[in-house]
Amino acid sequence: MLLRTESTDRGARFLIEEAHDADVGQNSVQQYSLKKNENFVLVVNGNTVELVLDKELDREKQQEINLVLTALDGGSPQRSGTVVIHVNVLDANDNSPVFSQSVYKASLPENSPLDTVVVTVSATDADEGVNGDVSYDFGHVTDEVKQLFSINSKTGEIHVISNVDYETTSSFEIRVQAKDGLGLSSYATLLISVTDVNDNSPVISLKSLSSPISEDTPPGTEVGIINVQDRDSERNRQVRCSIQQGVPFKLVPSIKNYYSLVTTEQLDRELVSDYNITITATDEGSPPLSSSKTVQLSVADINDNPPVFEEQSYSAYVTENNKPGSTLCSVTAQDLDWRQNGTVIYSLLPGEVNGAPVSSYLSVNGDTGVIHAVRSFDYEQFRSFKVHVMARDNGSPPLSSNVTVSVFVSDVNDNSPQILYPTPEGNSFMTELVPKAAHGGSLVSKVIAVDADSGQNAWLSYQIVKSTDPGLFTIGLHSGEIRTQRDISESDNMKQNLIVSVKDNGQPPLSATCAMYLLISDNLAEVPELKDISYDEKNSKLTSYLIIALVSVSTVFLTFIIIVMGVRFCRRRKPRLLFDGAVAIPSAYLPPNYADVDGTGTLRSTYNYDAYLTTGSRTSDFNVFIVVLLLYLASTNNYLSSQLFFLFFFYPIFPFK
Repeated sequence: MLLRTESTDRGARFLIEEAHDADVGQNSVQQYSLKKNENFVLVVNGNTVELVLDKELDREKQQEINLVLTALDGGSPQRSGTVVIHVNVLDANDNSPVFSQSVYKASLPENSPLDTVVVTVSATDADEGVNGDVSYDFGHVTDEVKQLFSINSKTGEIHVISNVDYETTSSFEIRVQAKDGLGLSSYATLLISVTDVNDNSPVISLKSLSSPISEDTPPGTEVGIINVQDRDSERNRQVRCSIQQGVPFKLVPSIKNYYSLVTTEQLDRELVSDYNITITATDEGSPPLSSSKTVQLSVADINDNPPVFEEQSYSAYVTENNKPGSTLCSVTAQDLDWRQNGTVIYSLLPGEVNGAPVSSYLSVNGDTGVIHAVRSFDYEQFRSFKVHVMARDNGSPPLSSNVTVSVFVSDVNDNSPQILYPTPEGNSFMTELVPKAAHGGSLVSKVIAVDADSGQNAWLSYQIVKSTDPGLFTIGLHSGEIRTQRDISESDNMKQNLIVSVKDNGQPPLSATCAMYLLISDNLAEVPELKDISYDEKNSKLTSYLIIALVSVSTVFLTFIIIVMGVRFCRRRKPRLLFDGAVAIPSAYLPPNYADVDGTGTLRSTYNYDAYLTTGSRTSDFNVFIVVLLLYLASTNNYLSSQLFFLFFFYPIFPFK
């Protein structure tokens, strides 16, 4: 048996023991022959027999070689001997590991779990023993590969040791090494294709946004540009975009992955001043992933709303005699616009009240709308008036609106009753005749008074506060009519003096007084001296002077009276009593600014009442009495008496006819 390594070099010689033949000479061993083989040849040199390696041994092809060596003698017949030489080829590390594939391909889903086997590489080594033990490792690879993958050196399994992300690296090319025990190695290429998984939601990016946007922006205006990206691939990166319902905007696709945000209707800042637009992007993966982004858009104000008053009209109530500067009322207007467009300024519109500028009566605070009185008001001058207040904003151009403010002046009891008849006490006195035959309840006279106030402040009541004979006369509480309470007797004083108080119903009440002088007599001859009727001592001298003067002047008129009476008697007209049923109080006693109000103490301009003056015959004596009486009344400087005096002479249709 011959042991030789396969790594023996060609030409190596191996000495073979020579053959032995008992014969000698020519019959002994004369030659050798070697059965043909691929590796060895026989070389005989004398008695030396050698096997020469003609071709390198290859254990991996032939692990054992059997050589047949024959020795031949020179005898006749020729004899031979054969020997089998067993050559065991010992292994040498002459073979590198050989991979089953030069290129390995594997598909790996991204996000595969850790320790997932990507692929198993396999290499074989024809050598045996240590020379045939193969181990695996990565060749020259990047740090990224080392972080993501590992290889089992014994089995060749390649495992995932970290998260594989398709969006980071979609494929890997890895060089794998197989090495035997003594260092021979070979390489194979591993191509790993990472397959995409829908693990990325769409990413929404706002590229541009016009904010704020004017509320008068027409529909269809582009206000923003949106970009949507998805890192996945194929269907996983196909994205649909939408916005929520109920907003006046929509998304219009533009170039790839871009969308325009445009308005769909007219905006109104006063309804909605800010919009939170939620954009939602959804891919077409399985399962689909989506993401949202909220875009805040503000609406800029324009001056498109005028100020609006809270009420259609305002009413202010103020009592007369108010203090200047007092507050009457407040007007308020709201403007739906913003900032200066919504800032309201109040002012009075030009106008007149009773011929005077409205600004001389009222003023308004431009900031608050509070209306103040500039002056004190008088209910008796005017009871109400209207002004117009304008509310204007600070926009450009400014917008405004107007409202009517009605001011009502309420009455205050600031006017005392005014006695029209008789003239109030202190100025002059009036005397009226009362027949002695007057019965109880007969109308004697009437006090006429008015009050410039209104309502209950003008409700007048009459009262006799002092009289010569308290039980003889009474006065109507609201009518002012003076009547007899009982029949007049002979014992009653001829001269009756009444002090009448006229009081209104205000709070506090105001009053005025007047004196009424009554003469109880049926005949002028019974009348005492006229000068004694006056109760005003300081006017006695003046009255005397007036009587003397008037008597002198009246002489001229007496002739005229006689002529008038003669003419009337010639006409044979039946004479009547003076004031035989009615006494007319001339309208000149009523001021023109008093209204005729029944039942409130302010009477109509003409009031008729019965007054009994005499019961004598209708003779010329009676006429003379009337003339003298009128002269006397005129001398008292009383306005009503003077009127009656001249009315008697110059009025052609006088009741005396």
